[in-house]
Amino acid sequence: MRGMNAPASSLPLPPSPDTPTPLLGGLSPSTFMRRHWQKKPLLIRQAVPGVQAPLDRAALFALAGDEAVESRLIVQQRLAQAQPGKGVKVAKNSAADDAGWSLKHGPLNRRNLPPLTQPGWTLLVQGLDLHVPAAHELLQRFRFVPDARLDDLMISYATDGGGVGPHYDSYDVFLLQVHGQRRWRVGKLKDDSLQPDVPLKILSHFEPEEEYLLEPGDMLYLPPMWAHDGIAQGECMTCSIGFRVPEATELAREVLIRFVEELDSEAPRRLYRDPKQEATETPGLIPDALEAFAADAIERLLKDRDGLRSALGEILTEPKPRVWFEAGEPLPEGVGVRLDARTRMVYDGQRVFANGESWRAAGQDARHLRELADQRWLSAKAVARASATLRELLNQWSEDGWLHPQP
Repeated sequence: MRGMNAPASSLPLPPSPDTPTPLLGGLSPSTFMRRHWQKKPLLIRQAVPGVQAPLDRAALFALAGDEAVESRLIVQQRLAQAQPGKGVKVAKNSAADDAGWSLKHGPLNRRNLPPLTQPGWTLLVQGLDLHVPAAHELLQRFRFVPDARLDDLMISYATDGGGVGPHYDSYDVFLLQVHGQRRWRVGKLKDDSLQPDVPLKILSHFEPEEEYLLEPGDMLYLPPMWAHDGIAQGECMTCSIGFRVPEATELAREVLIRFVEELDSEAPRRLYRDPKQEATETPGLIPDALEAFAADAIERLLKDRDGLRSALGEILTEPKPRVWFEAGEPLPEGVGVRLDARTRMVYDGQRVFANGESWRAAGQDARHLRELADQRWLSAKAVARASATLRELLNQWSEDGWLHPQP
C-alpha cells in the first residue's frame, strides 16, 4: 500500500511550547508537560472543536481487510446476545464480568465483522496515521512530545456497549472522541491482577474513581498505569494517540546487538591471547585472564558513547513490521520535499537517522536535515540551496519512497 501524506502546506505544526492551546484545555504544552505528563489525568472538553472521524465506517472496514494493516476484532458474547434496539445496560462496577470475550486478529473482511445491529463488539485498527492522511495530520498535533516517544494513532470503532474491558496501559495515551459517545471510568491502579482464561488483559479488580461521558471533540489524557474502561454509548469512534515506552533491558539488548554488528563490520578483531597460561590440574575452571578479557571488552564497548548513540538513533527509527515503501523517482528540479507518513526521522548533535539508518551531518546540510525532521517538509528554496551531497541523499530517499516531491 502506498504511503499517503498530506501536502506540506496543510500539515499542522505542533503547538508552540509556551502558547496556550485548546488541544490541552487552554494549557500550553510546557505547562501540560510539567503538571500532567506521567503524573495525573486531564479531561479536556472540546480539545478539537468540530472534529471529524479520519475516515468513515465503510472505509475503516475496508482498511481492516488489508494485510498491511494491523487490526483486531473484540466481541463480548454476553452483549452480542442482547436484543438489537433495546439498548445495552452495563453494571457500573462489573463491565467485564461474564462477558465471554473473544479476540480475532486481522486481516478482517466485512464478512468477518458482526452485524451493525449487534451490540458489544469493537474493531481496533492500529497505525491509522500510516494509511489515512487525516489521521496523519491529527497525529502531528501531538508532536510537542519528541518523535522518539510518539508511536501511532489507533482508532476504535464500537457498537453500543462495545469496549475492551477495564485495563491499564504502560504508556501515556490521549483518547480523542471523534464520533458518537463513549463513557470512560478511570481510577488509580491498585491491583494489576488479570482475569484468567481471557484473551484480553482485563483487570480482575477494577475500582473506578471518576466517570466521564465524552462527546465528539472531547479528549481524555491518561498517564501510564492508570486503570480505565471505555464503553460505547451507541455507535462510536475513538482515536487513541499512543507513545513508545522502551523497556530498559530490551532497549539495552537491541542497542548492544546493533552496535556489535556494526563493530564486526568495521573494527579490527581483538583475539584473546594467553601466552602465560600454565598447565592446569583444574581444566573445568574458567581462567581469570579470560574473565578479565571479557570484562575489558564490555568496558571498551560502553565507553564508545558515539557508537551507542548511533545505534540508539537507528533503533528508534526502525520501521514497524508490515511497513514497506513503494519505489519513487529522482527529484525533479525546483521542488520541495515532504516525508512519507511511514518515515521515522530524528537527529542528535552529530547525526540524522531515518528508517533505521544514520548519516553524519554538519553545517548547512545538518540544519536542512534537522528542519526536515522537525517539520517533515522542506521548501523548494531550501532544497535548491542543498549541497550536492545532500541533494544526492534526498534523491536517494525519493527513489526509495521515503519522501516525495512537494511543488
